[in-house]
Amino acid sequence: MATATTAVRTVTLEIDGTPVTAPEGTTIYDAARSAGVDIPVLCHNERYDPVGVCRMCVVDTGARVFAASCVRPCEEGMKVTTTSPDLERARSTLTELLISDQPPTAEDPKQTTTGDNLLLGLAKGFDLSKETTELPSGPARGIDTSNPVINVNHDACILCDRCVRACDDIQGNDVIGRSGKGYSTRIAFDFNNPMGSSTCVSCGECVQACPTGALTNKPIHDIPIRPRSELDAIDSVCPYCGVGCALTYYVDRERGAIAFAEGRDQPGSQSRLCVKGRYGWDYSASPQRLTVPLIRIDAAYPKGPLSADVRGEQQGRRGGRRDGRPGKDRGRKPGGLVDYDEVLPSFREATWDEALDLVARRLTEIHAAGGPGAIAGFGSAKCSNEEAYLFQKLIRTGFGTNNVDHCTRLCHASSVAALFEGVGSGAVSTTYGDVANAEAVIITGSNPTANHPVASSFFKQARRRGTKIIYVDPRASTVAEHADIFVQLKPGTDVAFYNSIMHEIIRLDLVDREFIANRTSNYEELERTVADYPPEKAATITGVDADVIREVARTWGEARSAVVYWGMGISQHTTGTDNARCLIALCSITGQVGRPGTGLHPLRGQNNVQGASDAGLIPMFYPDYQGVDLAATQERFERAWGVPLNPNRGLTVTEIMHSALEPDGVRGMYMLGENPFLSDPNINLIRKALAALEFLVVQDIFLTETAEFADVILPASSYLEKDGTYTNTDRRVQLGRKVMDTPGDARVDWEIVQDIARRIGLDWNYSSASEVFEEMVPLMPSYENLSWDNLGLSGKLYPNDDPEHSDGTIVMFDERFNTNDGLAHLVPAQWLPPRELPDAEYPLVLNTGRLLEHWHTGSMTRRSFALDTIAPEAEVYMHPKDAADRGLAHGEMVRVRSRRGAIEIRVRISHREQLGNCFVPFHFREAAANLLTIDEIDPFGKIPEFKFCAIEVESLAIPYAGPVAAEGAHA
Repeated sequence: MATATTAVRTVTLEIDGTPVTAPEGTTIYDAARSAGVDIPVLCHNERYDPVGVCRMCVVDTGARVFAASCVRPCEEGMKVTTTSPDLERARSTLTELLISDQPPTAEDPKQTTTGDNLLLGLAKGFDLSKETTELPSGPARGIDTSNPVINVNHDACILCDRCVRACDDIQGNDVIGRSGKGYSTRIAFDFNNPMGSSTCVSCGECVQACPTGALTNKPIHDIPIRPRSELDAIDSVCPYCGVGCALTYYVDRERGAIAFAEGRDQPGSQSRLCVKGRYGWDYSASPQRLTVPLIRIDAAYPKGPLSADVRGEQQGRRGGRRDGRPGKDRGRKPGGLVDYDEVLPSFREATWDEALDLVARRLTEIHAAGGPGAIAGFGSAKCSNEEAYLFQKLIRTGFGTNNVDHCTRLCHASSVAALFEGVGSGAVSTTYGDVANAEAVIITGSNPTANHPVASSFFKQARRRGTKIIYVDPRASTVAEHADIFVQLKPGTDVAFYNSIMHEIIRLDLVDREFIANRTSNYEELERTVADYPPEKAATITGVDADVIREVARTWGEARSAVVYWGMGISQHTTGTDNARCLIALCSITGQVGRPGTGLHPLRGQNNVQGASDAGLIPMFYPDYQGVDLAATQERFERAWGVPLNPNRGLTVTEIMHSALEPDGVRGMYMLGENPFLSDPNINLIRKALAALEFLVVQDIFLTETAEFADVILPASSYLEKDGTYTNTDRRVQLGRKVMDTPGDARVDWEIVQDIARRIGLDWNYSSASEVFEEMVPLMPSYENLSWDNLGLSGKLYPNDDPEHSDGTIVMFDERFNTNDGLAHLVPAQWLPPRELPDAEYPLVLNTGRLLEHWHTGSMTRRSFALDTIAPEAEVYMHPKDAADRGLAHGEMVRVRSRRGAIEIRVRISHREQLGNCFVPFHFREAAANLLTIDEIDPFGKIPEFKFCAIEVESLAIPYAGPVAAEGAHA
């Protein structure tokens, strides 16, 4: 049936004598631009709502006064003049008034760096300058250098409010406003705080917005910021989280370094960046980069940890030695990094041939002696799709095993398990930007303002435009401040909560009966299960008031379009798959899948965790999630790769570590860009497992904690030193482009993998990453039609029928799901308590996660000047009453202990925590959160329980006798 469309009403006017037709409501400025007429502006930018404060864009409409064209709508029959002697005189006078208060041109913070001060550009057109004007300057308004990466010069500010709108309307951070009156008015951060001590998150959006020298980037590592025309611009993608923001690096080739970065346009990120993307790139130039292959010396056997921290002797200190002086107990190595002086004496430098020959020989010997099950490989979600593809191909074709995995096992493995079971695809069904089309959104088990800050900016924008935000999480993160309904449930009670929501939706008959009948299966069993979870019962389990449960159910059930976005607070549980099953069922029974503004979106953590999984870097699937235990799939890949393949599913990350402790388990490992010593749960067990390996080769850019157990260390390439494709959380496949050369003798990762493959007898002859991509795509139906050349500057979403002309599919499952029968399979779940519960000895619950400024094990971000300066130290976040009950003060060093070990860390009193709950970020080796966590796993996704274990927090004055259970034991 044809859908009626509403005709767009238009108006016709004259602009400089030329007839122009524009949609009703169009501003004069936009209409003029569409007609090719340029009107000067200062306060206006197409990315922000117009405010008309600078008056530079005034035009003559024949009225008594000139009109600001950026805010004045077009009217039928209007006659507009955009330039005349009177208009130019008004603009010139305004420019002279503004420029009289500016710093001298030779000292202007913007003109002397990027050289693109818009005000000075206008002044030049009017033959004006600070040096020639006779107008007096007002009193100085001050300079603020408190932020480590952004300079504030109030004298250069013209109060255009671009920074205010960038902060509020684009990023949704609401930090910048105005203070003072009259001439003393200036931009202000929070309550007129210095920028560095305000709630500013240093995303740099204000710098990108500012037309003058009021807000500018500071040079990092003394690399001067110069005009773009003098630098080499490389369009690439951010290497941090799964949002995959598009950016441009400006490279100073004379100095061999990046000068600065800025966001660029792309359908997803739309020129936005966070602090990591804009300022966190200098890790690649760290003097601690590995530049030559290393081989362990004979005297360093038998193997074991080499540094005091990794041996577990110095928890809580940022290096090694304690310093007893007050306030001086942070150790000798700032940054909490591996102490190279402690570790490197156990290794000697080697040539590439010697190192690679040794790797190939030892892995081949172990394979010959112990069979395929004796070999395992960990790949990396920081590497490209091509590198992930080649790595899993090496392990499978070279060693005949599917023991290959990566960090997806530690983030969304349970989500993927539930999604495959429920809808037949492990990828998201819609994009983060589709939130703009949703009437309601559930954000659950996620802190996107810290973990996916650019995606969160779209969530905050949507809420301002009317989308109802329901935020469900044990922590009251900053997202709670933007939520219409905040649900602070007890950790580990998600199944009970969502079952109760579905109970109410069914009771109120807010289900989509037609969708259930035609597009789902097993609804009756689901209905029977959730019938046992009325709000009053769920309230006793979750701690959420029954009326709040009813409010959430009604809000979701009555929404015409709704999306659920979730993070690792859903997946990183022993019930993670059940948690995701509930979310799939919730969307399905209300028909909230397959239309704009509806769907399921697990927010991916790493920049290429989606792509690495797509490329087959998981033990149960070949590329594109084709099961290794399916005969037809095995035959297809045997034909493609020309060797017999193992039909048995391999071991996962956590299973491989346990296997290493068995006499007939994994004996040899190849680790590419992974650091399980800090990223995996129960560090005491990981320490024993790594030491037990007969042979370990680590390929990385820095000396990591895991590398201390290596027999061979291979110096690899950072993200910035190679070409490759990366797939973000939206299913957008993008090109990452080489920015710099690798340092010393370090090499590109895929080339190293290929050299090992050749040495064990595989006939590989790839000459470029693009050649690998062209081999991958025919084996991956989801990537069909994509090519290296048609990805372009903004990448393409998959699936994509016509990438030459289309950006790709935003909303999936509009007609059928990817399951065999095309239906959504509803899988009911019963609530189960976490495996380890608090008791008298360990009465608190530990939650772990990320900070905005840091990334995973910190090997990159803690070597970034900006990021480590802003967040230099680990803290345990505690509810005020929990701290008071223990006599603990804010900033005090305390001990956090579990049944597996203890760390020393500074306490932070936080109103964001629930009573009885604590939060510790896991980036800091000197206070390694995963020394405390439990290694119990979800039975389906095999993901560890990072989000719940029992702990105690106590004063360091209390003697510590050690963990109550043996290393690796479960409570």
